[in-house]
Amino acid sequence: MQELIEKTAERMIAIVNEGFKEECPISIIDINKWEWAQGVGLYGLYRYWEFSGEDRYIDFLKQWYDERIKEGLPEKNVNTYAPMLTLTFIYEHTGDKKYLDLIREWAQWVMKNMPRTKDDGLQHITTGIENKGQLWADTLFMINLFLARAGLILDRKEYIEESKNQFLIHIKYLFDKTSGLWFHGWSFYRSDNFSAVHWGRGNCWYTAGVVDYMEMIPLEYSIKSYLIATLVSQVEALEKYQSENGMWRTIIDDETSYEESSATAGFCYGILKAVRLGYIDKKYGECARKALSALTKRIDKDGTVLDVSYGTPVFEKAQEYKEIELCPMTYGQALVILCMTEGLK
Repeated sequence: MQELIEKTAERMIAIVNEGFKEECPISIIDINKWEWAQGVGLYGLYRYWEFSGEDRYIDFLKQWYDERIKEGLPEKNVNTYAPMLTLTFIYEHTGDKKYLDLIREWAQWVMKNMPRTKDDGLQHITTGIENKGQLWADTLFMINLFLARAGLILDRKEYIEESKNQFLIHIKYLFDKTSGLWFHGWSFYRSDNFSAVHWGRGNCWYTAGVVDYMEMIPLEYSIKSYLIATLVSQVEALEKYQSENGMWRTIIDDETSYEESSATAGFCYGILKAVRLGYIDKKYGECARKALSALTKRIDKDGTVLDVSYGTPVFEKAQEYKEIELCPMTYGQALVILCMTEGLK
């Protein structure tokens, strides 16, 4: 397992856009860009370094941040916040003031300047796209974990409280009480969940994110119980829709959609960790182990995680989710690294 992790990590570090056509203003494939995909990748790598102590990974992370900072950071939006989460850990490791200054600046922007929706939700603005009045499940992982960590580092209790508030707001509008799964997005202008699709990777941002969130910060009983109850409902539904081979589909409850590795890895990681920390019943460890076994079979000989869907906006039709192309992605590599590392634990 550890050999597979390191092969997967080395491949992630080497990922560049090898001819894949991208519609985004900035590449979400190339590891040397500051975007959400790379941010998730860095987090997976950091967590493996934390477990293994392999110096080459922490050295890579420090070099990556120093080079990107020297180049100049992009505009602030939900997606460009993803690399800030790992930066909070790199700051704690190095004590470098330039990292602390960035953490302070970017945390203040969330609190004072970031566009909000009705009910004070964080509007899911992305690079070049306003998405006015929209909440997305992705936001919780991309920005909310950082905000909580920044609150701890800067001793700003209001940042931590705001991160709790955002979890509650997003659950209110995106959690589907009927199925136990999550919708991808909500529009305050339309008053609906767009195509009302239970998109795999969108769901996994909660599964993977909430277990780390609850470990990162102290939570009062009521909030923690609410987050865990939401997680339990989701995991119950995931167990129901898991394929016989251990994978989950890009639309979780649609058997005509393809099996997808990044969502499967996110679910696997969240369930394994939730079982280990006692958040959910240990019986769910079996479906996570099935997923882990399936994912190890989807790592190519060069370390590429196969069957990973490219970046995905909120769509009007379910069919559009099924047509997203498969491509090697840093977040796919990282989510598999996270679940395999948790598997070792």
